[in-house]
Amino acid sequence: MGVLDGKVVLVTGGGNGIGRETALLLSREGAKVVVNDLGGALTGGDEGSAGPAEAVAREIKAAGGEAVSNSESVSEFKAVNRMIEQAKDTFGGLHAIVNPAGILRDGMFHKMTEEDWDRVIEVHLRGSFNVTRASIELFREQKDGAYVLFTSTSGLIGNIGQANYAAAKMGIVGLSRIVAMEGARNNVRSNVIAPFAWTRMIESIPVKDETGAKRVARMRDAMRADQVAQLAVALCSPAASHVTSQIFSVRGNEIVLFDQPRPIRSMADLSGWNPRKILDTCLPAMAPDFFPLDATADVFPYDPV
Repeated sequence: MGVLDGKVVLVTGGGNGIGRETALLLSREGAKVVVNDLGGALTGGDEGSAGPAEAVAREIKAAGGEAVSNSESVSEFKAVNRMIEQAKDTFGGLHAIVNPAGILRDGMFHKMTEEDWDRVIEVHLRGSFNVTRASIELFREQKDGAYVLFTSTSGLIGNIGQANYAAAKMGIVGLSRIVAMEGARNNVRSNVIAPFAWTRMIESIPVKDETGAKRVARMRDAMRADQVAQLAVALCSPAASHVTSQIFSVRGNEIVLFDQPRPIRSMADLSGWNPRKILDTCLPAMAPDFFPLDATADVFPYDPV
């Protein structure tokens, strides 16, 4: 018995990396899988190919599972609607969506082009809207649905050179939160994962010095896509119906639950604030609680478990 026996799950970006490992594991856990992958370049700059999605679907079927492939783009709402219809037509329904599909177009913000900004927002944030909006009414009507969306520590913490990616990924956190809040009465849940895993995206990060090379080597050897897939699949299961609106990270064999923004310090002036009083009193008092300009590597300085 698998944790998803009888369920139908759509996986975007399912031809490589986290998506591929999630699709394979979903099948082993009893799900029928729609494997979506545009088959494009990491930067989203080509026309794509049906090959990666079809290869994963064939692998699932060769192992005795049920799968169908789709090679359309999550950035197009009509295309996502067709994915939903494909799941219903092929397998009779849809119960969960795992959405790791994405691209990277890194660059320092003062050099970032409008095209690089728009394309990353389109695939990540617009893509997450598309997969949730196209399926939310179905999930509400059947009172059963789970979303596993993907954020990043580039947004939650920060990484230089990824302003577009970080903005999109933090937008997904807000989207997931509201989808979870509005869906709670109908058993529609939504969670996000910030993955650490050796994928095409991580492989594309430039290595500029020996320290960076060692860090990338540790990531390649100890943080794998299949480890992230374990949590993604678990969050799709009906057994996780009590888990919603959470932010997780997977780093090797470690699963991390992130906090969410809440007030940490408050000051009041009954006579009212003015700029001088804020500068002299309020900001100095709050300064010990300010967050530093840490990057992800500063917050996670230890080797993967």
